[in-house]
Amino acid sequence: MFEARALSPHDVHYPASLRLSFANRTPPTLIARGNLSLLHEVRHRPLVALFCSIQCSEPVIQQTYALAHALRDAGGTVISGFHSPLEKECLGILLQGTQPVIVCPARSIERLRLPAAWRMAFEKERMLLLSPFGESHQRPTSARALVRNQFIAALADAVVITHATPGGKSESFCHDLVTEGKLLFALDTAENTHVFNLGAEPLRPEEIASGAFSDQIMNLSSPIE
Repeated sequence: MFEARALSPHDVHYPASLRLSFANRTPPTLIARGNLSLLHEVRHRPLVALFCSIQCSEPVIQQTYALAHALRDAGGTVISGFHSPLEKECLGILLQGTQPVIVCPARSIERLRLPAAWRMAFEKERMLLLSPFGESHQRPTSARALVRNQFIAALADAVVITHATPGGKSESFCHDLVTEGKLLFALDTAENTHVFNLGAEPLRPEEIASGAFSDQIMNLSSPIE
């Protein structure tokens, strides 16, 4: 299960949504480590992409913690790079649950050392590492992070972004997602007004606390086949 496996577009495990949503950017080969059945199981579990900015205010951080707990308890599959400090905190919360998690580093994963908590999730068959980068791409870069983020969004039913810096790459990324028709949510804070102006749906604290957002997410159907 810890071994890496290459998936070509003709492989039964290769996500069909990449051919539909990633267009001419479709990776010729994916590298996977972990439970490949999660790529099929998400047809019955909605797949939620989570992006957390490096710089966040305290209210955003607290709402993000609440969101991670809600997603964990709802049982949907969460996909992310889990690279930023806040994303790593969210991964720790998610690994306390039982729902599947898909981790997509912005680098190759063949030689990636697995932390102890990840190994436990692997052994319980609830974690999958997935990357569009081959073995020669050993280090994450900003360019690879952008490709990785686009890759994650193409797989997901819905995207949640905690905060997008005005005028930054994350705002441009949000614009592209809305243009492509992706269901995009952002935490309902004054800091995200520009994201709502792009067409993102506000995610209010009371919707997280009451479970209303989780219920909405669980009623989505996944594009992965």
